[in-house]
Amino acid sequence: MSRAFVKEDSDAPPPPPPERPVSAAPNLVTPRGARLIAGEVAALQGLLAAPAAPDVTAIRRRDLRYWQSRLASMRVVTPDATPQAVSFGVRVTIRRGNTEQAFTIVGEDEADPSAGLLAWTAPLARSLADAAANEVVEFEAGGRTEPLTVIGLATGDVA
Repeated sequence: MSRAFVKEDSDAPPPPPPERPVSAAPNLVTPRGARLIAGEVAALQGLLAAPAAPDVTAIRRRDLRYWQSRLASMRVVTPDATPQAVSFGVRVTIRRGNTEQAFTIVGEDEADPSAGLLAWTAPLARSLADAAANEVVEFEAGGRTEPLTVIGLATGDVA
């Protein structure tokens, strides 16, 4: 067979990067989260203005589409100044066994558990939703249920 009719692998353009998945949940964000999303859009627009390798440009375009969709769909939620229950934007402190843990409930794109920022869609945040201070809630984790006590509520640092 002639090589003229065989397509070389190197002749094929690289496949486009897969799209970033967009959550089906409402895109709730804190005021800080809104600024972060707008910053991502601006940064990517700036990067796209500069020359780059085609594969890098494709990834930047894909990421820009993701952040533009998040910017267009975001709903900014300002947390209560004096929260009476666990809700979006609230800093909550819980007791889990003998350990205390504090985190702020934020939007999905803002979440960073290692920094104490928990997505409102996370199972732990959903279990605590609407709980008041000193209330005990049951949280199912890994097939077992454990009691969590809400020991403090404050406005999160998300403005």
